[in-house]
Amino acid sequence: MNSRCRPIVVLIALFSMTLGVSCSPAQTNSQSMTDPITSPDNSSPGTTDTAIFGNGCFWCSEAVFQLLKGVISAESGYSGGTVAHPSYKEVCTGLTGHAEVVRVVFDPAQISYEELLEAFWASHDPTTLNRQGNDVGTQYRSVIFYLNPAQKAAAEKAKSVLNQEMAFPNPIVTEISPAGPFYPAENYHQEYYELNGSEPYCTFVIKPKLDKFRKVFHEKLK
Repeated sequence: MNSRCRPIVVLIALFSMTLGVSCSPAQTNSQSMTDPITSPDNSSPGTTDTAIFGNGCFWCSEAVFQLLKGVISAESGYSGGTVAHPSYKEVCTGLTGHAEVVRVVFDPAQISYEELLEAFWASHDPTTLNRQGNDVGTQYRSVIFYLNPAQKAAAEKAKSVLNQEMAFPNPIVTEISPAGPFYPAENYHQEYYELNGSEPYCTFVIKPKLDKFRKVFHEKLK
């Protein structure tokens, strides 16, 4: 199977997955600290690269990307807004312009950016504007924040191919924008599924999603 067809098969297998309920944890007063992003130089062996994706609730997104071989870390945070150091409470108002995102640090010798894009497309519905399941608002928008021209080209090509192949019943509405400041989310959001796996949201929403993801991406799991 050629690389052009593979993501379409993945999408068909996972298209029906939705979040189902909203992410509404208890609010805290802790603030995020600014963490400027840079585009690493991958010309030397052993270096890492970074990708930033918004595909709904970052609890789910983080858990998905952490499964993949070659992913060094997946950190929940906020990006794409106009307010510095936003809190979760502020982002939830929809007034800051931020999206819930995951910053993925990966080893390009083990997994490519294109393969991360496959996981991105497959792990959410990119055709619903500002919504994933019952999670509604601009903070849940489907978005790819690219850090360099190569990432921009790869994201735009993938989106175009999937639309041309009609991989989804409706057109993809995923935003593809240059990356700006990334603000890590509050500590209680980090590794949420790993630390809170027995909670209802994790049991009934995230776990089934991960189980389906594992079946399709079994060759690329850690």
